[in-house]
Amino acid sequence: MTATVSPMLTRLAAERATGALLRDHGTLYLVDGRVVHAESPSSPGVDVLLTAAGRLPRAGWEEAVDRAGALGAVGRFLVDSGRLHDGELEICHLGAVFDAAFFALAPTAGPTRFRYGVAHWFGAVRPVDTEAVERETLRRRELLDSVWPYPAVDGAPVVPLPAAPGQPVGARHRALLAAADGERTPADLARLLGRPAFHTLLDVRRLAAAGLVRTPHEAPPPPPAVPAWVGEVATPDPDVALLRRLRDALEAAL
Repeated sequence: MTATVSPMLTRLAAERATGALLRDHGTLYLVDGRVVHAESPSSPGVDVLLTAAGRLPRAGWEEAVDRAGALGAVGRFLVDSGRLHDGELEICHLGAVFDAAFFALAPTAGPTRFRYGVAHWFGAVRPVDTEAVERETLRRRELLDSVWPYPAVDGAPVVPLPAAPGQPVGARHRALLAAADGERTPADLARLLGRPAFHTLLDVRRLAAAGLVRTPHEAPPPPPAVPAWVGEVATPDPDVALLRRLRDALEAAL
């Protein structure tokens, strides 16, 4: 059975609800209980992934939004106008959905709200079951922790460190390090390079594990709470104290 990341998302899927699930770190859009779009301030949108990579001119994206945004069919317009093939759009959009959902479904103490009937202007491309979204979110969390279990690097400026003599650095990591100016965070670098934010986080954690970026100070975990019974054991029981005095008196008389 798949672990539940968001009980409300599970309930909405069972209801086959349509609308927008709003959380602290992003929004998921549902149609008939399935995820059709996701966005997060921490994740580049489909527009960045397409235009920064050079696959679509910025003017072409803006035209699609102007002409089809009000109809909720921007994705369909990109294909029908010949700017993208169906497969290209589907792959890019699914990547953006899973990327944004990872951040939108991050643990939070804030309120979670659902606005029924709300649709995203991009339009549906390929709906995804909520179980698949939650399963992938959990897999990504585990992957990050297996590489470098210190999340402080995720939101800190990326500061490159020199490689050790003979230490290999792949082309993908070299490009990321070249763009890191000591001020840009992983989210900033993802937008600059036109890469999904999760994959950028993963690269930064790998670089941290390899000693190629500066790692922020990790606060030590708080000490475990002392159980109540410890205080009770530490306080001398009156009967025990009396027995000790009697023992001392007997030993003195011998």
